[in-house]
Parts: sequence; structure tokens; C-alpha cells
Amino acid sequence: MSRDYFGFSYIKAAARNGTSSVVLNNPADISVIVIYFIVVLAVGVWAMVRTNRSTVSGFFLAGRSMVWWPIGASLFASNIGSGHFVGIAGTGAAAGIATGGFEILFIVFCFVFLQALIVIVTMPEYLKKRFGGQRIRIYLSVLSLFLYVFTKISADMFSGAIFINLALGLNIYLAVIALLSITALYTVTGGLAAVIYTDTLQTIIMIIGSFILMGFAFNKVGGYEQFQERYMAAVPSLTMNISANCYEPRADSFHIFRDAITGDLPWPGLVFGLTIQATWYWCTDQVIVQRCLSGKNLSHVKGGCILCGYLKLLPMFLMVFPGMISRILYTDEVACVVPAECEKYCGTSVGCTNIAYPKLVVDLMPNGLRGLMLSVMLASLMSSLTSIFNSASTLFTMDIYTKVRGSASERELMIAGRVFIVFLIGVSIAWIPVVQNAQSGQLFDYIQSITSYLTPPVAAVFLLAIFCKRVNETGAFYGMTIGLVIGLSRMITEFIYGTGSCVSPSNCPTIICGVHYLYFGIILFTVSCILILGLSLLTKPIDDKHLYRLCWSLRNSTEERIDIEADNWQSPLPAQCCCLNATAERPGLCKRAIMCFCGLEENKSVQLSPEEEAEMQKALTDTTEEPLWRNIVNANALLLLCVAVFFHGFYA
Repeated sequence: MSRDYFGFSYIKAAARNGTSSVVLNNPADISVIVIYFIVVLAVGVWAMVRTNRSTVSGFFLAGRSMVWWPIGASLFASNIGSGHFVGIAGTGAAAGIATGGFEILFIVFCFVFLQALIVIVTMPEYLKKRFGGQRIRIYLSVLSLFLYVFTKISADMFSGAIFINLALGLNIYLAVIALLSITALYTVTGGLAAVIYTDTLQTIIMIIGSFILMGFAFNKVGGYEQFQERYMAAVPSLTMNISANCYEPRADSFHIFRDAITGDLPWPGLVFGLTIQATWYWCTDQVIVQRCLSGKNLSHVKGGCILCGYLKLLPMFLMVFPGMISRILYTDEVACVVPAECEKYCGTSVGCTNIAYPKLVVDLMPNGLRGLMLSVMLASLMSSLTSIFNSASTLFTMDIYTKVRGSASERELMIAGRVFIVFLIGVSIAWIPVVQNAQSGQLFDYIQSITSYLTPPVAAVFLLAIFCKRVNETGAFYGMTIGLVIGLSRMITEFIYGTGSCVSPSNCPTIICGVHYLYFGIILFTVSCILILGLSLLTKPIDDKHLYRLCWSLRNSTEERIDIEADNWQSPLPAQCCCLNATAERPGLCKRAIMCFCGLEENKSVQLSPEEEAEMQKALTDTTEEPLWRNIVNANALLLLCVAVFFHGFYA
């Protein structure tokens, strides 16, 4: 296992070789990056000014006023972090196009979740309404925060450090603190609206920059046919007395579906195991669902999902193919297998495939465009981090803080959410030394394996909660808990023994680590479903009066739902707010300016009558659609499904 964090070790290797790590030392590149930061901050400030950030709905759900195209762009940007540019391109360089199968999604299946989830703010809140009690809600909130810190934040910082250090030569702590500070500025002050609008800008930057790099890469290699031929011959000049499988490209490199037994990504795992992961991520993860909940109506949310589905067809061409081309152009470095050689090129002995995309950016792009590509990397990193920070803040505030402070005012919740973002930034910076000692082999496989070990029980609970009204709290909680214990057992064992490499395989017992992580996810999901259903059938069911519009079979019910257990925290009544504002002393100019900047200004809303409040609540939870737009989005959903099937069939 490497002792160096990849972002650091690459710079150390460059220093040992006598090469300079600073490549962005010309006015064109620097100007592009400066302009990028100015534009991003300008968009963030614009979003802060035009949105209401002083309420829970305004800060965490952008006032439920978003239209389809920023929703779709934000979904894409939240998913495509710098870990994708490094991890997917690196895995493509090592093993071919199969990793692109993770990106071609049948995202339209998320439609069935939307109607049941439209009435909530966080995903744990849905489970609270569905099952009652607090333990499932708190359990899921803590697990989600754990996953954010140990997979999403660490992976994004891992990959982002490669570009920051390689291109700018900055001290890693200075670079990360500066980047996180800029990221937090509009996340803390602007809320979800600022995050979504900046995500939209950064999606445009990512797509344009990635297309330009792809064009340069294919031009350099001589076109698609030459690309296929030369990739299969991309063998490093220095090898060891080891199996040729360790350094030769796989015979099935240009196939998504691979052998069910010997394949590195077996096709049953890709079809069924990936479906389980996708169900958790795209249908239940707070980062994704929060953007859907910000939509002004169900048609706009569906339209955003469809736009994201089309955009997710691009990573195969914008990331996987360029990563494979990098192996062709820089074979000895990207495809190295001799530990000493890998140590020389990238500072780690287990392989250098993770430098595939950065190597293209640094060596292939001309001045100015190189700065644009670093802006693309910064855009992907910042968009992911802002999404994580905002969603983690939502989970903490609405699902944990309200349990500690049940009488908290709306303003107190806003402050708590912002403070928690600052806390997460501190955790992110403190996590850097831990990641320094982490495995630096296949980043994307690391992320997907952790997901397969921890999330199938969560996917099982949500799936059964929506489609099987017989499931109750007892079955859901114990099924999810036992599933988590099983997943943690595999994950901890793998961490203890290490994942190994082709040159030095792991000593982990085959009975534990011999099952592919995608197969393990299928097994864990099946076991969790059996436990949840079995325990639910042995205990008392939940009455239908508590399930109206929370289950698929009762989604169209017009009867009033009686919550199993009332929430601890309720938004203060407008009358109470007016009384407080009337008696409170008017703050000074400086304090008012700070409060305005942070979105904590006094609530100027007028008191609503009971009839107006009921009408507003009905509008927020309305799941009806205009027939024209419903037909348009449903037709596009079918078209996207056909396109996804075509891509899978074409590259199968």
C-alpha cells in the first residue's frame, strides 16, 4: 500500500526527477482561471440576491421554484466530480470502456419515486413519515454524513489535489483551504439556489472543455480506428516476470459486458449490482433528491432528470476514451507495472493510471486551453463539494439538530446549517493526512466498492417502503441494521488485508474478499430485502390512514393522511414571526448588512389566513401535471431509455 497521498506523491516524484511541477506559468492560462473564479462568484452573488434565503424552504430547497434545465445541469454537476475525471479516465486506461457502463443510466426509473417524495425536505424525513419513530431517520442521517466524508469529500479532494499541485505548485493545504473557502462562500450564504445556478454554469464549462480535450486527443492518436488498434498494443517497455494480464490491455477492453466469472466488471454485476447502486444514489441520496425537490412542479423535475440522463451519456466519450488515449500516448508512465518505475513517475508503487487525464491536460493542451481545462477540473470539484456541503447541512439541520433543539426557530436552524458547513470544511481539511496513507490504486473502484458494501440495505428499505405498504418500522430498522453489519464486515476486512495489486495480490481470505464487490452488493441487497419483509410480516402492519400518498399503491389517494408521529419542529406561524419582529429592537447598520449577506434578514412575509396557508401547502405538495407536458416528458423518458439500451447493445 502506498504511503503517499497521490496528490502529494506526484509532486514529490517530479521533484526527485528534477522537473518543475508548475505548468500554469503563462498569462493566458492564469487569465482564464482568474476569469473563471470571477464569473463563478458573480453567478453565486446574483443567485444570493434574487432568492429568499431566510427560510428553511428558501435555503435548503431554493423555494421550490427551479425549472427543468438548471435542475438537470445541477444533477449532472453534482455527480460528475473531479473524481470522475481522474477515476473513470484512470480505470479506462487500465481496463477499457467497461467503466463507462456506470455512466449510461436508466435514470427514468426515478420517476416512480418522485410522487412519493415530493412532500418532504430530506430523505430520512420521508422514512420518518412512512414508518414513524426517530431511530431510522437518525440512523440514515448519520450513515449519509459518514458516506459524504469518507467517500465523496475524500475522493474529490484526492483527485482535485492532483491537478492543483501539478498545475500550480501550491502548498496542498493552502490550495485546499483557498478552494474550500471560495466554495463555502456561496454555499453558506446562498443556499441551494446559489449552488444550482453555479452548478449550471460549471456544467457548461465542463462539457465545453472536455469536448475540446477529446478533440485534441483523437486528433493526436489518428482517429477512432487508430485509437482501437493502438490501445490494444499499448504495452509498457519495462515489465516484470509476472503474468501478461498485469500489463497487456484486456482482450475485452472495448466491451461493456464482460465474462460473469473472470471479468473485472462481470456483466451480471454491471446489470443488477449497478442497478442497486443507481437506485440508492439517483433515487434516495440527499444530494440528488434535494435538487429534484427544488422543482416548481413534477413536470419540471422529470424534465431535469431526463436532461441529466442525456448528459450522462457523455462521460464514455469525454472521460473514458481520453483516459485510454492517454495510455497510448504515455504508455510507460500511465501503464507502468514495475513498482520502481511507477514510484518514479507518480510516487506510488501500485500503478499510475490515475494520472491519465491530468497527463493529457498538462502535455497535450496549448496555453490558454490548459487553463480552461484546469478550470474544468476546478468546476467539477467545486460543484461536487458545494452539493455535498449543502445536502449534508440539510441532513444535519432537519434530521439531527431539530431532535436536540425541538423548539428551535427558523432563524436558528438557518444559523445551525451554515455553521455545520464550516464544520464540514474543517473536517475536510483535517482528513487530508488520513487520505495521504490511503490506497492509491483504482480510485473509481474504491468509491464503487464502498458504495456496494454500505448502501444496498438503504436502497432495499426505500424500495420496499414505496412499493410494499406491508413493510413496517421494525422490519425496516432491523433489516437495515443487520445489512449494515454484514457490509461493514466485508469493508473492514478488506481494509485490514488491503486490496493488493496484480503484482502483489492481497492475502484476504477468498471466502470474504473473493466475491466481486458488485456481486456482494446483489447478495447484500437480497438478504436485506428478505430480512425486512420477513420481520415486517411477523409484526403488526401500519394502517392505511398513515400511508396516503407515501406508498405507490396509495399515491393518488385524496384522503387526509394522519402522521404516525408529529415532527418535533414546526415552522413558526407568521403571526408569531410578526409579533417577534414588532417587539425586537432594530439592529444597527453593520449588523443588518451582515445578516443580509448571510440570508438571515428579518422575515418580511405577511400573515396568511388559514385558507391561504392550506392553499400554499396544497400547491407545494401537488403532484398533478398538465397533460401536454406530462406527455412530452414521458415521451422523452422513453426515448432516453431507447438510447441507453442502444449504447449498451452497441458496446456490449
